[in-house]
Amino acid sequence: CIPAGPKRIVTLDPLITLGMLIELKAPVVATPYMAITEDEILDVVKTEKMVDLGNPKEPSLERLAVLKPDLIIGSAEVHAAIYEQAAQIAPTVLFKHMDWKKYLQRLSVVTGREGAANAALQAYETRVAAIRERMKHKQLTVSSVRFAPDRFVVFVDGPDAYAPFAVLREAGVKRTDYETVTDGTIVKRPDWEELANLDGDVLLYVSASGFESTKDDALEKQVTENPLWQLLPAVQAGRAHRVERGPWQSFHGISSANRILDDIQRYILVDR
Repeated sequence: CIPAGPKRIVTLDPLITLGMLIELKAPVVATPYMAITEDEILDVVKTEKMVDLGNPKEPSLERLAVLKPDLIIGSAEVHAAIYEQAAQIAPTVLFKHMDWKKYLQRLSVVTGREGAANAALQAYETRVAAIRERMKHKQLTVSSVRFAPDRFVVFVDGPDAYAPFAVLREAGVKRTDYETVTDGTIVKRPDWEELANLDGDVLLYVSASGFESTKDDALEKQVTENPLWQLLPAVQAGRAHRVERGPWQSFHGISSANRILDDIQRYILVDR
């Protein structure tokens, strides 16, 4: 039922799916605005005058129906409950969580944008291979953590790693034992005492206080002034670096992957 070369696409997922569709220059006419944290994505959404569908967990099907889309794309984990209703409006595809590159390729097939996806992936593969070759000469480990209100979140390296951390692995970056798993674990949530396990030679951290970034600096100050934080090896060595929350927490495709590689070159592949 999926049309060849759809002309009016709606995505119910305003995160990775929307970002990838924008990169593929697919004709998206609507998406939920809520949860879009990247200014560059929001700028495109507003410039293209995409219709706001409200809450991504409960998008407005009434608004969606008026648009007469020819393809609806969503998340199997989030939108399964409304699949039957959405499918009555237009052909609907729900994707399960998967490796980000595989997802980009499948999304490009569904939307008739294979050429754009293949070209972008080829350029990425060339760049990541060059960085991986340089990483072979670096005998170090890297830790990563996200600050959130009253907790820490560590995205681990493993079979189901969240996309930015899958990029780290592809680039040859070695995480600590605590941050490496062989099962389907995606995150760990250490307390202050367990934070000592983040004993990598380099430490990359994100400060994300919520959807809005206005309190991120205050959260960073609160954490980094704590004596337990200051005991971490990378902090003591002056190799703890705050990275942008956008690509690390709202990953949306090739551009995000390249920003992760930028940070590897900036903070890990530096001579000390």
